[in-house]
Amino acid sequence: MSYFTLDFFGLFIFISGFIIGLGAVTVIDIHGFLGRKSSYWTEATTRTHKVTKPMIWVGITLAVIGGLILYRSSMFTGIPMVHAGIALGLILNGYFLSFKVSPFMLQREKEGRAGELLPASWQKKIIVSLIVSDILWWGGLVLLVLYIVKK
Repeated sequence: MSYFTLDFFGLFIFISGFIIGLGAVTVIDIHGFLGRKSSYWTEATTRTHKVTKPMIWVGITLAVIGGLILYRSSMFTGIPMVHAGIALGLILNGYFLSFKVSPFMLQREKEGRAGELLPASWQKKIIVSLIVSDILWWGGLVLLVLYIVKK
């Protein structure tokens, strides 16, 4: 592949990851926000996360692959290095949401309590996690645009 084609492919995959991942994050964030005080939206959030969770992981994976391709010659400098840190942060945050929060919500659904508001302690943890996720996704997107504009 020529240099241009490889850069094009890497950037396309990178942006695809942002579209899929950030789109899914936005959907689940809105559901979660509405579910803080509403049993209807709490149950909707439980159901919706079954779709958004894998989409977020696909988005992270595509963004990482695209970043590895796009940044192949400058991986450990400047914006590429910050993007690597963002990817690590998204993975750690995703681990918490996927392997702590999700099983908790699915267990409640299995017990017929999917419509009950989440306990305040869980709501606080989830809100912090969603804020971290939003900052990392949007910050990563801003840095990608900055990288492209600077080139």
